[in-house]
Amino acid sequence: MSAVRRDDPPSDSAAPLSGTELIAVLRSRWQASYDLQLVQRRGRLYLQVMWAYLEQQSFPLSTEAYGLRLEEVAALLNGMGVAAQVRRWLLTTTGKPRLGRALTLALNLPPERSSEFLL
Repeated sequence: MSAVRRDDPPSDSAAPLSGTELIAVLRSRWQASYDLQLVQRRGRLYLQVMWAYLEQQSFPLSTEAYGLRLEEVAALLNGMGVAAQVRRWLLTTTGKPRLGRALTLALNLPPERSSEFLL
């Protein structure tokens, strides 16, 4: 039986996301702590993995502020009920953020929750 590492994502895909898990997945996938943003366009909500990352000298956030930001993003994703969708996408997407080009996931919000998050 293999040991579960502390930074491994939870085996239960319905488990809530945490900022710590998001950072671990980003570092595991792309060896960098990329910034995440939620964007609303044309009545849809998207999660974007931006090209800027914590390890860049020009990154505008401190390590602490970055961790807090990802905790906030995780809390919003959990509140929208899309944690499993985001987790699955981050672990399987074949793309990589490039300068000036973010990776984008169109979030499929449960109908009963979409009116709470979209204007």
